[in-house]
Amino acid sequence: MATTENRPTLSSSARRTALLGAMFLMATSAIGPGFITQTTVFTVQIGAAFAFAILASILIDIAVQMNVWRVIGVSGLRAHELGNKVLPGIGWFLAGLVFIGGVVFNIGNIAGAGLGANAMLGMDPKIGGAISAGIAILVFVSKKAGLALDRIVVLLGAVMILLMIYVAVVAAPPVGEALKNAVLPEQIDFLIITTLVGGTVGGYITYAGAHRMLDSGATGVEHVKQITRSSVLGILVTGVMRVLLFLAIFGVVAGGAVLTSDNLAAEAFGVAAGDIGMRVFGIVLWAAALTSVIGAAFTSVSFITTSKTPERRRNLITVVFIAGCGVAYLLLGQAPQELLIFAGAFNGLILPVGFGVLLWVAWRRRDLMNGYAYPKWLLIVGVATWFLTLFLGYTALTGLAKLWG
Repeated sequence: MATTENRPTLSSSARRTALLGAMFLMATSAIGPGFITQTTVFTVQIGAAFAFAILASILIDIAVQMNVWRVIGVSGLRAHELGNKVLPGIGWFLAGLVFIGGVVFNIGNIAGAGLGANAMLGMDPKIGGAISAGIAILVFVSKKAGLALDRIVVLLGAVMILLMIYVAVVAAPPVGEALKNAVLPEQIDFLIITTLVGGTVGGYITYAGAHRMLDSGATGVEHVKQITRSSVLGILVTGVMRVLLFLAIFGVVAGGAVLTSDNLAAEAFGVAAGDIGMRVFGIVLWAAALTSVIGAAFTSVSFITTSKTPERRRNLITVVFIAGCGVAYLLLGQAPQELLIFAGAFNGLILPVGFGVLLWVAWRRRDLMNGYAYPKWLLIVGVATWFLTLFLGYTALTGLAKLWG
């Protein structure tokens, strides 16, 4: 049966806020500094053909997230808890993979926040990263940490969308060429697709929104419609953000600009809108990084705790997680570009494991789904996508070395 221990009973308005927060947590976790970096690097490399990778990532996201939200939401259990009930130990194996990926990404996220603060205010990146980590910590030490989390990710997500619309319009990309390549690409690079999927769908990102949804109390068979609607809206928000960022960068590349600096995304925004563009880039990158710090920390810790862990203890562990990643960034002082691209490919390897466990629950473990008859069409779409993630994972495993060549 669905587990509700230590889960506070929320009013209908508080539940709606938590579900909205879950949607934006999924979207903003997917659109972090890693995605911004990947989109810029790969758009510079293959131009309009990157539209196909964007479309592929969105379609895979739809198939994955609709299944993930449905299984986790109806069962009322986290992904690793379901895994341990399917095969003892596999849940903790998955938790270990997600946690390691979350650490790598969060070091990069804090570094991204530092770069964002530098572009936005001229602040030293290390100081900006440390302050950003401190802001994320404040969210979890708040007496109403859940409400604070929901509000900040929704606010910053909305700011990112509005600013990316502005830059995409100013950059004036050839939309027709992008649409054509989305369906009939001039070239297909499976390593690029794997890296993008890993950075926007795989690892902790797969479960960020669904695990936050559990805290809203919208679980069980009676909430299937609400679960489905929230997952679809979250996917739409994610898709819009991906497309807008790609169009902004593509407009600059298609306009003939040659990007050569160490921070290609900042350079692209600067070419598109001058000094204002640089400030806008700083705000977008900082907002993307901060929300991703919060999302990675929340989700990674949700995998090393259980439904029985008191919320205050979970928040304290989250604070330690963020602080540890912040210290690691300050000691490493590493620019995020290669680190984040590598982490994206690594997450692409994690995706088939956790997703496979959830599909097995949907197919064979109706006892864990409170007797719910899982839709066959959704299961078929999920299984087809799982086979695709296996292929992409194999591609990542054999091609990771290219990222460092």
